[in-house]
Amino acid sequence: MSRPRLEVADVFRAHQQSFLQRWGHAVSRQQRKVLRDIGLCRTAALGTHLERCDRCNYETVAYDSCRNRHCPKCLSTARDLWLLKQAASLLPVPYAHVVFTLPEQLAPLALRNQRLFYNLLFRAASETLLEIAADPRHLGARIGVLAVLHTWSQTLRHHPHLHCLVPAGGLALDHSRWISTQPRFFLPVRVLSRMFRGKMLAFLRHAYTQEQLCFPGALAALSQPCAFHSLLRRLRNKEWVVYAKPPFGGPEHVLKYLARYTHRVAIANGRLLSLIDGQVRFRWRDSKHNNRSKVMQLDAVEFIRRFLLHVLPAGFVKIRHFGFLANRNRRKALALCRLHLRASVSVPTTLLTEQQQSALDRRCPRCQQGTLHIVARLTPALTTGTAPVLGHLINSS
Repeated sequence: MSRPRLEVADVFRAHQQSFLQRWGHAVSRQQRKVLRDIGLCRTAALGTHLERCDRCNYETVAYDSCRNRHCPKCLSTARDLWLLKQAASLLPVPYAHVVFTLPEQLAPLALRNQRLFYNLLFRAASETLLEIAADPRHLGARIGVLAVLHTWSQTLRHHPHLHCLVPAGGLALDHSRWISTQPRFFLPVRVLSRMFRGKMLAFLRHAYTQEQLCFPGALAALSQPCAFHSLLRRLRNKEWVVYAKPPFGGPEHVLKYLARYTHRVAIANGRLLSLIDGQVRFRWRDSKHNNRSKVMQLDAVEFIRRFLLHVLPAGFVKIRHFGFLANRNRRKALALCRLHLRASVSVPTTLLTEQQQSALDRRCPRCQQGTLHIVARLTPALTTGTAPVLGHLINSS
């Protein structure tokens, strides 16, 4: 009989008390909620429900999930529904993958000002793409952008960056035609990098002038004008990393990309290897050495601390659309794009297959033909309280 697969929840349940004894003074309400929810996910503490087969009336009792967006176990259903919705917005053209990364010197400031900082990151990256694409010297078109925020590295360090998926082309500025990019080239990376750098630094300078930034703890020295503007000058003289993959595939390929980058958390359960004597071992990919697979070992308390660094502010939207994909004009803009491309709306067959497979996952284990449906919900075995508000998690990376 094989052993159950190790999960993030197992680490939380076994070591959350040790973690709170060390870091409890620095944990926010939102981080405590994530710690609690993941630890209780699919246990009797959250309640259970009765499932019944619609063919043979077989019944089984299953635990409820926490539905927290940071939980590695609760993402698949939300991802499948979201992908099905997004499929209708895909165009029959290649897509480009562009990544905007912040210099590591800004990571501590971003961590202490998450909502403001991440909003500025979305704004700087989207404006950069839209403005350079609209420039007649480059494409001369209005493009669409889907941007996803990630805040982690493979080793769970704080590493804010945006993944952007962009149709390789756009509407002419007078809406008269579709303009395609070159087959192996999207937009000039150096131009993207320098405009992104300029915009982000300008936004930070304005935020500082308006006293919108916080400088707690070790960042206190940066609150002084000389120190803050000195940091911005150093960053202006540094090349910022923007990566642009050549346009690839079509809608079906893009959906696989979306599934890979949108509904993700700092680490998936599948990367965990062992939890022994308070030490967590997990796989990670070393991008500096040709994406070589390696194994890292962390103290369980440190593992939890790093995981919670990536808990987003309550209500923060981490997937956003810009240009002709923006919500307010998406339907009309996509209709015009399809008119010029002579294309119709269609859902890729691979996505339908994935949805059908999701339905099979709820197939009755007894008759193998019916589908399990929830017919009743049972009372939780216990009630857990909500922890008090206690500041922000300390980043001692």
